[in-house]
Amino acid sequence: MNNEQDAQWTVYDASQYLPAVLSDPNKGKQSNFFTRTWGDSFVEKTEIEKSPFLPEISYGHFDQYFRKYGRRHKRHQRLNEVKLDESIKPKIKSEVPNCQDKLSVIPKIYLQPEFHLNDPKVFSKVFENNLKSDHDLQDELSHYLDIVEEHIAKQVSQKSGAFFHAMTSHDTIMEQMGVATNEVRTLRSKVQKVDKCLTSDALRLLALARSKNNHMLLVDKLKLMSTVLQTQPTLQLLLSSSDYVAALELISGTQDVLAKELAGVTSLRHLPSQLKEMCKLIDKMLSTEFERYAAADLHRPLDANEGVLEPDRLISLVAGLLKQSHLNFVEVYKQEAVTAAQALLKQLMIEQLADAEDELNELTGSGEVAPSMDSAHWLKVLKLGSEALGKLIYRVKAVHDVIKETADVSAGLVVNTSYNSSRTETFLSENDHSQILSKLKGLLISVCDYCNERLGALISTQSDKNSITAHQVSELSKIVEEFTNMCEEVCGRQSAALKAAFKILAGNYVHKFNIQRKNKLIMLLDAERWQSTEVPTEIQLLVDKLALGDVIKSLPESPTEEDMSTKYLNRAAAALKVGSQDYVTAGTVLILIRLVSEYCVCAYDLQLLGPVIGRNLTELLRTFNSRSCHLVLGAGALRTAGLKTITSTNLALASRSLQLVLWMIPHIRNHFRALCGDNLAGFDSVEKDIGHHIQQLESKILSIMNTLLGDQLNDWDAKPPVPSKQLRNISKHLTKLHEAVSNVLPEEQVSDIYQEVHKNFKTRIREQLLKMNIQNNGGPQHGLVTSETIFYLQTMKMLKVLPEKFVSDNSMDDIWDR
Repeated sequence: MNNEQDAQWTVYDASQYLPAVLSDPNKGKQSNFFTRTWGDSFVEKTEIEKSPFLPEISYGHFDQYFRKYGRRHKRHQRLNEVKLDESIKPKIKSEVPNCQDKLSVIPKIYLQPEFHLNDPKVFSKVFENNLKSDHDLQDELSHYLDIVEEHIAKQVSQKSGAFFHAMTSHDTIMEQMGVATNEVRTLRSKVQKVDKCLTSDALRLLALARSKNNHMLLVDKLKLMSTVLQTQPTLQLLLSSSDYVAALELISGTQDVLAKELAGVTSLRHLPSQLKEMCKLIDKMLSTEFERYAAADLHRPLDANEGVLEPDRLISLVAGLLKQSHLNFVEVYKQEAVTAAQALLKQLMIEQLADAEDELNELTGSGEVAPSMDSAHWLKVLKLGSEALGKLIYRVKAVHDVIKETADVSAGLVVNTSYNSSRTETFLSENDHSQILSKLKGLLISVCDYCNERLGALISTQSDKNSITAHQVSELSKIVEEFTNMCEEVCGRQSAALKAAFKILAGNYVHKFNIQRKNKLIMLLDAERWQSTEVPTEIQLLVDKLALGDVIKSLPESPTEEDMSTKYLNRAAAALKVGSQDYVTAGTVLILIRLVSEYCVCAYDLQLLGPVIGRNLTELLRTFNSRSCHLVLGAGALRTAGLKTITSTNLALASRSLQLVLWMIPHIRNHFRALCGDNLAGFDSVEKDIGHHIQQLESKILSIMNTLLGDQLNDWDAKPPVPSKQLRNISKHLTKLHEAVSNVLPEEQVSDIYQEVHKNFKTRIREQLLKMNIQNNGGPQHGLVTSETIFYLQTMKMLKVLPEKFVSDNSMDDIWDR
């Protein structure tokens, strides 16, 4: 029972676990659960398979452990068996205090760990303070030694088992320690060899590499310091070769090196301030040298090489100024160019005044011409001045191109061509580049504007004079046009000063030109007797040239002998030939043709005032039309030219002259349209007025004839003789009219006039027949009227002015219609 109680229960003692059996899901519903006998067989036993994850353990795995610790276990058991008897233990216990008492006899100084006889204090306590004799002292110390040895012997006897055990393992330990010592010695030897062969050399190599790197850094610093110390001699060399950009870059680079890599070097502490002063000196040198260059370039002779003066020097100066962001050098060059233009014009004026033997004190400070200079010298000054200023402008343009190219290269926008190709650094910012381009454009515009203003001032001094000729105006127009076109090509825009001054002068000339020719035309019209005039060959040449439709650039010269023999007679023609028609005109119209040609040539020479000249020409034509209307239709020629009456010949000649003018108007319009692109609507109104005037002249001729026919038919009566006096008078009037107009007007117009006369005659005679109540009944009066009409028709047939249908035998039958 007691054994059962003493037995401790373990989990292996458990046979069944009822909740696990009842809740086993693998069993399902068990039918015999409550009928089975409770016990070991209540639950089926299941064999648990070995785990594949656990190794198979056998006794062979513990052999090494048993061999190693078996001997130790046996030794331990043997030592435990050596036990002291029960009787010895009390004795040892009783002797322990005795031993302790014996140890207490020994002075404590001998038992202290600090007991050293070489210490004077310890030595004095042991020997000097002891009054015993040497023999007694030796006996005492021997007694102390015996006590200690006895005590050690007792301790050894008590610990003999452990001592012998320690001694037993001591050999093994010493053997193992000897082996370990040999292995350590061998290992240390190997480690020393490895350290010598691999580590020491590698570490030394690393140390040498680090030392080399430090020495190289030191050498680089020393070289850098040596290079920095050579900055000033190098700067002087660069400045002597005018390489300002390289000098400035050297200063900038040296300042960066001093601020970053050589900061704190005492020997170089004054160098930054010296470099700063050197930079200021270079700035001053650049400004001074550029001013000298500008003066030398712009004031050199114009017949010299037109290329850029010392381009390398200019590029170096410009690059240096751009490097320092001193962009006002363009203003300096512009002012120098203005001064050069002034000096140039002044020199030209001095030379021309010397040629004209004028006084030099008549010259003004701006180089303007003195009022006493004649037109020839004045025009020569303008021509020479425009050429000289043109060369000066091209010289400025060449410098402008070099500066622009240098700025583009400095900004890195283009590949360098003339600039030092070895220098690829771009130091000009985009903002500075745009500013320098704007200033360069302003340079060209300002120089061109100033030159235009100076030439305009020269022209303005001659505007109030009336001594200038048409040829001089033409030459001046060419000079102005060429110079303004050149300036526009250079600076990209037109300058209005020169053209405005020329326009004023040309306007005065054109106004004078128009007034002179208008007065001349009025004077000729007032003296015109409206008779046909022979046409000179020069006038015929003018009309032929106008008929070709080309721009009239000059008045044609007199015909050569070959022209005389082939196309023109060696005398004046009776009529002016225009295509297939002949124009018989008055002498004033021939002069008008020459005047019109002069206007066309003047418009070609002065294309700037083409519209003004065109309007003046329309005014001239309108004056001719209105004045001729006043003189012919208004009978003003009776008073001005002393005519007795205005005849049909005068009317026909005036009409034909106006037809010639009407023919010229489209050609004149085309001429001005080609020159100035303006249709000049004034020509349309003049053309309309002249056409209306021509109709009035025809109406006047018809009115005269209608009056004459009406007067004769009013007196006519159907009585013998046949033909009657009235019909013979009508025949005379018709013949005279034919004589008056047939040599002047074209056949078509003459036929139209006679058709109107014929129609009016038939109307009047019809009215007369109705009035006299004469009928187409074959009576005597009918026969008489028929005879009269036959006489009338014979007259018309003889004049050959009407178509056949108007003069046929039955063409008068409609006079009997009621």
